[in-house]
Amino acid sequence: MSSHRQSKKRRYITWGVAGAAVVAGAGIAAQTSMAATTWPAQKTFTGRAFDTCAAPSLAAMKAWNTGFYGAAAVYIGGKNRGCAQPNLTASWVKSVSAVGWKLVPLYVGSQPSCGSGGSVKISASTAASVGKSEADDAVAKAAALGMKAGSPIYLDMEAYDTTNTSCNNAVLTYVRAFDKELRAKTYRAGLYGFTSSSAKAIANATDKTDLPGNLWYALWDKTNTTTTDWPFGATQFTGHSRAHQYMVNSKETRGGYTITVDRDAWDAPVAITG
Repeated sequence: MSSHRQSKKRRYITWGVAGAAVVAGAGIAAQTSMAATTWPAQKTFTGRAFDTCAAPSLAAMKAWNTGFYGAAAVYIGGKNRGCAQPNLTASWVKSVSAVGWKLVPLYVGSQPSCGSGGSVKISASTAASVGKSEADDAVAKAAALGMKAGSPIYLDMEAYDTTNTSCNNAVLTYVRAFDKELRAKTYRAGLYGFTSSSAKAIANATDKTDLPGNLWYALWDKTNTTTTDWPFGATQFTGHSRAHQYMVNSKETRGGYTITVDRDAWDAPVAITG
């Protein structure tokens, strides 16, 4: 996912590894603002995933359904989403889900003012209000695609200078507001970020209030795992709440369709569809 979310020239998609999809309630305890709500059971996928900028055609999805990958991350919206999504419709979601794909909804919202990602930036003065409004938009986009309550929405937060205190505080304010509103709408909160910056800021935050309960970390070590290279506290994001982007720019051909993808090890929630 690096910078492809902001550029049509960099085409990737994250898909869940082929494996078992499990209905479970794991991960809820790690997320604040959830206890008072009756939540749909979490749909967990464990296996290998990939992502690309624009959702592939239904024909490509069928061709790629070989068992190597089992889930696909799709960019459902956000002001900084890099690619048009002509294939991403409710009908497409229904059809690929029927084939057996699990889907991972990604939302590319406002980005850090001290980072290079995206043209729409987080402002300290409006971080909370914008976080809430963009979460409302993310839920609306997910629901319109047939991704039901109880599904996760992963907020894409690109790399930034976490040593810039004012910028980092604004990012955390935005993320908290985004996640709190997701949970108010009965959607699970996740975040994609780099182990050196955005994911690190979430994992190391002293105040965990309203931070995401699922962490998708970018660490390009080419190791298909969510455990042996986990760079944060051993007790953090346990219970099917981790995903790991371990390889980028992998040009692969399956069933006659060639797509350049990023690979992910997945052990976390996926969308509830159908």
